[in-house]
Amino acid sequence: MEIACLDLEGVLIPEIWIGFAEKTGIDELRATTRDVPDYDVLMKQRLGLLRDHSLGLPDIQEVISSMAPLPGARDFIEWLKERFQVVILSDTFYEFSQPLMRQLGFPTLFCHRLVVDATGAIVDYRLRQQDPKRQCVKAFHGLNYRIIAAGDSYNDTTMLAEADAGILFKAPDNVIAEFPQFPAVHSYGDLQEQFLLASERKLE
Repeated sequence: MEIACLDLEGVLIPEIWIGFAEKTGIDELRATTRDVPDYDVLMKQRLGLLRDHSLGLPDIQEVISSMAPLPGARDFIEWLKERFQVVILSDTFYEFSQPLMRQLGFPTLFCHRLVVDATGAIVDYRLRQQDPKRQCVKAFHGLNYRIIAAGDSYNDTTMLAEADAGILFKAPDNVIAEFPQFPAVHSYGDLQEQFLLASERKLE
């Protein structure tokens, strides 16, 4: 049995923090894991900006409520479900994900939690574990599953390396250049083809 492990933001939905940056006009919030490899550095930067501008979880959730999955993402998920078990491995937060996961048909999601005070301010975050995407793939291997993974950012590359087959999808040029061992595609049709090719290799 094979599991398709997918990143969420940039692969199935728009980048939430970029959408929030556009809404607030705070350009520094546009930074994502495509730009900053160290997730802890990135999140501390984000929380500092939220604190400086007196913004909290309700402000972010308001923006998320107006967002939709990337064009073709829902059809791609349905296509995957017919051929693989599907798990979303993301560095987003459950407090962000509900409206967008509903639009995707609620595939299984493993991500993190925010720490929010009584005023709605985000005061901290709690990772499920360190290097969680890679650790999930290792755990699935321990259950004798074969893993095909796709992602777009630095924080996906350990997951792709741990998987039986890893694919970069809509990744920026800097990530593609640094990780040439992974095939890089930019459309859902090409991503479907890569999943089929990777699945066929288990028969060789």
